[in-house]
Amino acid sequence: MGEVRYFTLVCDDVPYSVVLTDPGPRTMDVLKEISRLTGLSLWHGKLLIGQLPATVLGDQPEAWARAAVSALRAAGAVAQAVEQDAWGVV
Repeated sequence: MGEVRYFTLVCDDVPYSVVLTDPGPRTMDVLKEISRLTGLSLWHGKLLIGQLPATVLGDQPEAWARAAVSALRAAGAVAQAVEQDAWGVV
C-alpha cells in the first residue's frame, strides 16, 4: 500500500449560476422571463423572487448564464452570472 493522493480535476467549462438580486419595477415581466428560462410556473417564480438573492439557474455554461442574465436585465431585473468554485458552491 502506498501513499494516498488527491487530485483536483480542471475543466475548461466552469459552471455558472444566474443570481437574481432585485426584480426591479417590472416584476411581472421578470416573472415571465424566469418562467421561460426555468420552466417554473409564475407562482413558483414569485416564491423565488421572495427569497432574494436567489439562484435562478445553476450549473450552466458561461454563454448560457450570460444570455439568461441579459434576458433578465432586459425584463428590468438586477441579475448576475456567478462562477461556481470547484465544489459547486456559489
